[in-house]
Amino acid sequence: MKVIGITGGIGTGKSTVSDYLKEKGYYVIDADQRARDMTTANTPATERILDAFGAEFVDKDGNLDRGKLARLVFVDADKKRLLESIVTKGVIDSVNAEIKHLRCSGTYDIIFLDAPILFETGAEESVDAVWLVTADIDTRIERVMVRDDALKDDILNRISSQMPEDKKRAMSQEIIDNSKGKDELYHQVDALISKYVETA
Repeated sequence: MKVIGITGGIGTGKSTVSDYLKEKGYYVIDADQRARDMTTANTPATERILDAFGAEFVDKDGNLDRGKLARLVFVDADKKRLLESIVTKGVIDSVNAEIKHLRCSGTYDIIFLDAPILFETGAEESVDAVWLVTADIDTRIERVMVRDDALKDDILNRISSQMPEDKKRAMSQEIIDNSKGKDELYHQVDALISKYVETA
């Protein structure tokens, strides 16, 4: 079984690629969803975050206030590392366990791991190839402003807090440019599917 990692910075359209793969019937592990599941009310990770960051980062239902926490960690590298240390190990262990199970089951020839911080967490060690989704900076900013109702400066802070794209490019096997719209994006993804499924 071949495992393909899909990654990309904020606003590049990584999730659009994953959604397209799901629509085509491929199995996609969503690392972000795993992290969200781990940080709902009364989970061990949420309790650790509460202890580390304070009660103001948990909403009235006991769930993590992701927006508020994101605004903090994207301008404070130490806090960002602390948050990742709390959540990341659990996510990686969960993902690796599922990949192992799927390999043993023999159900799939190819699966995909959608992980926004794939390289930052060392998760590239769990995949056979990485597809990096990119887009020009203006397009990324515009998308996030619309999606998150965010300010440009906040978005730029979030982008600058992430691993530089040139470093991600050097570590990736394939580059998907999502600057020109969905038709062009899907064309690139279809070409990569053909390339990788044939060799799976």
